[in-house]
Formats: sequence, structure tokens, C-alpha cells
Amino acid sequence: MTEKARDKWLQWKERRSDRDDWGPPDHLKKVNKDQKSSGENEDDERHHGTTNVLAIDKNGDIAGITSTSGLSFKIPGRVGDSPIIGAGLYVDNEVGAAAATGRGEDVIKSCSSFYIVMRMKEGRTPQEACDDAVHLIASKYKAINSDYLPDEDFVAINKKGEYGCTQMMGDSKGRMSVINSDGYRIHEGSLHFYQERRR
Repeated sequence: MTEKARDKWLQWKERRSDRDDWGPPDHLKKVNKDQKSSGENEDDERHHGTTNVLAIDKNGDIAGITSTSGLSFKIPGRVGDSPIIGAGLYVDNEVGAAAATGRGEDVIKSCSSFYIVMRMKEGRTPQEACDDAVHLIASKYKAINSDYLPDEDFVAINKKGEYGCTQMMGDSKGRMSVINSDGYRIHEGSLHFYQERRR
């Protein structure tokens, strides 16, 4: 950890609770005075993100990889969806592949990537299958009368080389990079629940 990253981590720890022993470290007192009244520091960004790559080779074999989350300051012991087969990533060489980014807990509970591939096996296009996963998660929250919806994103590819993506929450449609014999392009998928992102 760099000193800059450690300072940001200490600032984050300090703001987590007013009932712990994490007071302002001496070397951060000046920084704390300069913070906005909300307690946030513009430089104190919480980074996050997962990278998914799905591919079909010239023999028609399908592969997929996903990174672990880049979420800053994860809770000790938390396991995200990326390393759990069927949650953050699932590949079936006879059908296709799917991967997820977003709130790992919801992706785990719905086995989203496995669900998307099984929907494609039933004849759904990659786009339709990604949309199905979003509706599955939304229905689970609706069942408990919750107004909250997580921000999940899905990408998928099938054996034919068709692809799709979706974004559950946000102010723009899901997007994915595509490279094939036609070259490179950005594919725009779907958006299900409009929510203006905080800037």
C-alpha cells in the first residue's frame, strides 16, 4: 500500500463510525480541516469495478475470465461473486458464457451468470437472457416490498457469436466492447431502471 492509499484508507476508517477508536491520525489533521462539511474529500474516491472478457475462438470454443472486484476498503472476510463459478462468471462450451459486475451479494444469491447461460440454452438471445437476470433480481426485491434495487451489469455471448449486455440502474444503457472480424465497436445494450448517477 502506498502512503497516499494508506492515508485515504485511514480517512475512510475514521468516518465509518463515531463509536470506535479511530480518531483523526496526526498526519491527517490538516486534511480533515480542509474537508467539506459532508465529511467527504474529493480526493477520497472509493474505486470499484470488475473486468469481464468473453470470447469464442476459431474452433468455436468459448472462454471467459473475470477479475476480482476493485472495491476499495472491502470488509475483511468478504467474498465477492467473481471467484464463485456460476455467480460472477459461467461458461458452457455448448451454449455460451455470461459474466457480471455490480453488487456481488445479489449476483451470488441469484447465480446470475449460470442463470443467463441456462436462459440462452432455452433459446433466449444473449440480450434477452441478460435482461431476464435483471428482472429476476428486481423480482426478489419486489417480493420483500423493498424500494432498493442494486446496480448490476451483465454481459453474455452465445455459441453463434451473438452478444448482449444490460445495466440494471443508471442514466445510460449498458455498454460493452466488441472485437470480431468486423473490427472494434462499442455495443449498446439495455437499461432497466433509470436513476441519475451522483456526480
